[in-house]
Amino acid sequence: MNSSPSADRAGPILHFRGHGPEGLRLAAILIRPQDDPPPGALRLQAGDVAAARLAEIDGLVLWRYDFTLGPEDDGYELEGRLHPVRTALEGDLRIGFVSCNGEENGDLDRDAAERNLMWDRLVAQHEHEPLALLLQGGDQIYADEATHGHPLSEDWPDRVPKNPTEAELADLTRHLRHRFARRYLSVLTPAPCARLMAEVPTLSVWDDHDICDGWGSLKDSRTRSAVGQTLFRVARETYLLFQHGATEADIPELFLDPQGRSLGWCRQLPGLTLLAPDLRSERHRRRIMGDAGWQGVEAVDPPPGQTFLVSSVPLLGPRLSVIEAIMTAIPRMQHYEDDLRDQWQSRTHRDEWRRMLREVLRMRASGPVTAISGEIHLATRAIMDGDEGRVHQLVASGISHRAPPRAYARCLGLLAGLGEAPLPGHPIRILPLPGQAHRYTAERNFLLLERRDGRWQAIWHLEDSGRSPALDISD
Repeated sequence: MNSSPSADRAGPILHFRGHGPEGLRLAAILIRPQDDPPPGALRLQAGDVAAARLAEIDGLVLWRYDFTLGPEDDGYELEGRLHPVRTALEGDLRIGFVSCNGEENGDLDRDAAERNLMWDRLVAQHEHEPLALLLQGGDQIYADEATHGHPLSEDWPDRVPKNPTEAELADLTRHLRHRFARRYLSVLTPAPCARLMAEVPTLSVWDDHDICDGWGSLKDSRTRSAVGQTLFRVARETYLLFQHGATEADIPELFLDPQGRSLGWCRQLPGLTLLAPDLRSERHRRRIMGDAGWQGVEAVDPPPGQTFLVSSVPLLGPRLSVIEAIMTAIPRMQHYEDDLRDQWQSRTHRDEWRRMLREVLRMRASGPVTAISGEIHLATRAIMDGDEGRVHQLVASGISHRAPPRAYARCLGLLAGLGEAPLPGHPIRILPLPGQAHRYTAERNFLLLERRDGRWQAIWHLEDSGRSPALDISD
């Protein structure tokens, strides 16, 4: 895949840290070869900000600038280039949401123009009206092939070597750090992605492909093995570095659990709460979140206003006990069985699903709550009726992952018609996107969330169908 003129340089990449009376708090990351001299200062109206050395990985150095853009600032200058940034977050606001930025096999060999088509369209939307924030809802990279090429992990997860030596595991760590770092560079350096990341602050939550396909739904003998834990440690290290501009030392400031057992986060903007539970760090075959994850979610008390809950897998979905049984009986559909078993709606997670839905209804008392998700490589929406009002679910997936067959989407849509009510009196309905005839749309897509005159609306951009009519989600 053609990525950039230089395969060992990336940035600036903006990470959203917070917003307050002083302005918009950001971190900007530069990635440079270790032999390069330290980069120059980042320039603001208030003065220069020096780069701090964040980390070194695989012959690359990550440099970080921590700074605040006040209401009078319209951007920052770095390495002789001015990067505009939207700093006015009151009033009308525009937020992008993307997920599933890759594919399981051969992603780095795809034609760049085909792979990044929807990124180009998102840049066009940003040029039309600047985005204030980019939410990334999981699978920002597809790291599944990172395990290839090393004897300990070549056949992962089908075969796991027993009792590898410390020297062998250290060599595996070096191999994985190289493969993860280069995969991150490959998705950060294409022109449309590079421009957005330099001008639009990002907030990310991870999902399984940021680690490996099905992480947490694999057998414990795989994930708890020495090879599995080595894979997870490298995935976590690079997730923090490349998706948050952070290291372990930054965890207490950035995440809900100061000990880092769960990497869920919560951020406040004027009139808006953003909450993203971590559905992978504590996960195993019969659990989605552990104590740390649940404590973080249950401690969130949103102020009045809109809440966006970023759930990497859809929170409102169809009855999957029937679908899971059907998937095992249809050979062409078995490829998607693991994805279905990852869902909240899986029969193995039903009690936790109810627990999270009750938390959503609790938050709904403070104002509208909308769950936003990716993961399923389709676009859809759902609603759940609550005592305080309706809860919306918006699914946009994926930005570069090609859509599954339309027959698969039609099958899911038919089964979704069975309805679901895990909480008595709060039925869930899966509905077509505005302008679409079927419940699931099998096209690549991204989502725009727009606040206009105090009301929020959702607009999908679909590869073939184009822009969807706006959906009001403020009720």
